[in-house]
Amino acid sequence: QVQLVESGGGLALPGGSLRLSCAASGGTFSSYAMGWFRQAPGKEREFVATVNWSAYITYYADSVKGRFTISRDNAKNTVTLQMNSLQPDDTAVYYCAARRSKVLLLSRPMEADYWGQGTQVTVSS
Repeated sequence: QVQLVESGGGLALPGGSLRLSCAASGGTFSSYAMGWFRQAPGKEREFVATVNWSAYITYYADSVKGRFTISRDNAKNTVTLQMNSLQPDDTAVYYCAARRSKVLLLSRPMEADYWGQGTQVTVSS
């Protein structure tokens, strides 16, 4: 059983930055593809970014490409999401997720085996 705990959410001004972190425990972190998803009020959970087990391959939603960067540190069992040029439409609860695979990425909610509890990101002036 893998436990995922997110941190780093909060309030940011439009054009500002936030850095989210997800700490994993209880499993072999390097066996998992990792992803970030978000869910705004009244909307479905949507894909944001994913990274493969080795950190060699990343993939982003079009809406965040060029603004967000996903990375991971297998020695520290952490995955981070650096969010720059934040916009009000980025306001959502952000979730960290893990998929038990060293071959596939994690780009759909149904593909996740584990979820964190979520962290709120609010972008507002």
